[in-house]
Amino acid sequence: MNAQVSMRDSNEKGNGSRPYFSVRDIHAYYGESYIVQGVSFDINEGEVLALLGRNGAGKTSTLRSIARTGDPEVHQGEIWLNNNALHDMKSYEAAQHGLALVPEDRRIIQGLTVEENLQLAQINPPIGWSFERIYELFPRLGERRTQEGTTLSGGEQQMLAVARALARDVKLLLLDEPYEGLAPVIVQEIEKVISQIRDIGITTIIVEQNAVAALSLADRAVILDTGHVVYDGSAEAVLNDEALRNEYLAI
Repeated sequence: MNAQVSMRDSNEKGNGSRPYFSVRDIHAYYGESYIVQGVSFDINEGEVLALLGRNGAGKTSTLRSIARTGDPEVHQGEIWLNNNALHDMKSYEAAQHGLALVPEDRRIIQGLTVEENLQLAQINPPIGWSFERIYELFPRLGERRTQEGTTLSGGEQQMLAVARALARDVKLLLLDEPYEGLAPVIVQEIEKVISQIRDIGITTIIVEQNAVAALSLADRAVILDTGHVVYDGSAEAVLNDEALRNEYLAI
């Protein structure tokens, strides 16, 4: 069965201006494995996009390609953020231009307290949120600011990983499986945090196996299948299209 798709024409720009964030014809490989096969999509400033698909569809690989991690290796394509060519940058340079990746494994630094993890994120400019503002959004982190970060619960570590991204001047927040391994009650807490970030207007991409949870927070959705974009449209439309969900998301 062919699901109805709503693909955006990459050449249709109306007045010719570049979108706030744009991925154009990205191709990426792990060694000889061709993982990301010509992915393209745009995001308007302040939008939340759910990047979805079955296991192995290329979601995390696309996210890591955007973040310029070097793994997978991008062989072709363009990535633009706020008119800056991220495809010409190393990962640290992309971070300096406002890109922040919260990886699935969180990468909390062992031996450092909560506050020291946040301080490390602000060693070099551009600096983002103040600690006061971070602790207002994450009061639990404020209570545990002197506790070693790796001794926090899984949900608290996820909060710290997101807070560390906000400690920079983030223009595009990439969330890779933010609910992975968390109990349902903790997932609800993380959902509230992401909802608040959305309300603040931070442009965000969420990669998440819990598609319904991601779609409920997103303005738009892009669905991948074997490294290709098969849907680009509203998140609400995906929630309302059972055939599309069954074919590409198995929900």
